Amino acid sequence: MSRILVTGSTDGLGLAAARQLLEDGHQVIAHARNHVRADEVRNALPGLFAVAIGDAASLEDVRSISRQVNDAGGVDAIIHNVGVGYREPRRIETIDGHAHVFQINVLAPYLLTALIPTQRLVWLSSGLNRQGDASIRDHDWTARQWNGYQAYCDSKLFDATLAMALARTRPDVASNALEPGWVATRMGGASAPDDLALAHVTQVWLAEASDPKAAGTGGYYFHQNPATPQPAIHDIRFQDELVDLCAQLTGSRL
Repeated sequence: MSRILVTGSTDGLGLAAARQLLEDGHQVIAHARNHVRADEVRNALPGLFAVAIGDAASLEDVRSISRQVNDAGGVDAIIHNVGVGYREPRRIETIDGHAHVFQINVLAPYLLTALIPTQRLVWLSSGLNRQGDASIRDHDWTARQWNGYQAYCDSKLFDATLAMALARTRPDVASNALEPGWVATRMGGASAPDDLALAHVTQVWLAEASDPKAAGTGGYYFHQNPATPQPAIHDIRFQDELVDLCAQLTGSRL
């Protein structure tokens, strides 16, 4: 039995992953943006070990989430599921002054990783990482005209890159990334063509790591099979630039 944090677990793939982990006998810490959503996930998933509350769009809230998790005894694994999608119509500036897609999808999981000791990290990327811009320039979209689709692609490239950076620099931690497929969640939209029933399976498989095939590090997967992401995620210079940027913006180093 493991204790596992699933961020963004009040609906969609996060809720499905948390439910499967509970059914498999694990202790699950769910995550909700606010107290209303926390009550909803408690009702949806009786038997949760705890619910950490905080908005991923606030660095102070993310620090609070980490304190709640550590005060509850910590976790063996984190599934970095929280995120916003590719249909964001405009750039929203967070309380910390960052583009909301970048802060929620990239800075929040980075900061949780820096502040919560764990043995396994599971990063939700997307097949759209292959269309991401492998550069940290204008990460906050202050110079470019806003493009929600491209901002999402960039963020999912950054997530996979952080996963590989952790795998390279922290050999004591199993860090892997995956793409769940384009599925019909609130984020994916009703017309998404991939199999929703399979979309949460790989993150559960990696978080549990009971299968020897899931116990390694530095992998990128689709439906429990190795997949081919954008090669830039393995570029050490790009990894280091991204990690340094996240450390600078959050004030926390890995």
